[in-house]
Amino acid sequence: MPHKTNAARILDQLKIPYQLQEFNVDPEDLSAAHAATSIGIPADKIYKTIVMRGKVNPYLVAVLPSNAHIDLKKAAKAAGDKNCELIHVKELPQVTGYIRGGCSPVGMKKNFSTFIDITANEKDQIYVSAGKRGMLILVKPDDLARAANAVFADLQAEFSEEPGEK
Repeated sequence: MPHKTNAARILDQLKIPYQLQEFNVDPEDLSAAHAATSIGIPADKIYKTIVMRGKVNPYLVAVLPSNAHIDLKKAAKAAGDKNCELIHVKELPQVTGYIRGGCSPVGMKKNFSTFIDITANEKDQIYVSAGKRGMLILVKPDDLARAANAVFADLQAEFSEEPGEK
């Protein structure tokens, strides 16, 4: 049985069912897409956690499929903010208590405005970081929203061009 993380303990306290999934970490590739490949699941089943700085809200958290890109304007709009920007990876531990490749939307140092991409509602369960590199939590999207005090919003960037076109 994998060692429980802070995020897993919070889910236990809330009596939210989940499963822990471990995988081998590649220090050269800490992406959620790599985690998906490691455990043999589609990349859109693992959701990555992105932390941003807003103008009104000091920090915002977005949770979206590992193979998607965030639309910062949509994220700001969801938060009722004018605009937002990604924080630098070096700020992540100080702001969240987590490190790159192990940032969970559950159990951050403080409660930040958190948004889960609406595509999560199309899935029975999704994977998110368990708060440690090499460990994921499989959970129902509604349960994740309850644990992270999150709301669902359209967060993904839409691309009008095919890759490689200009």
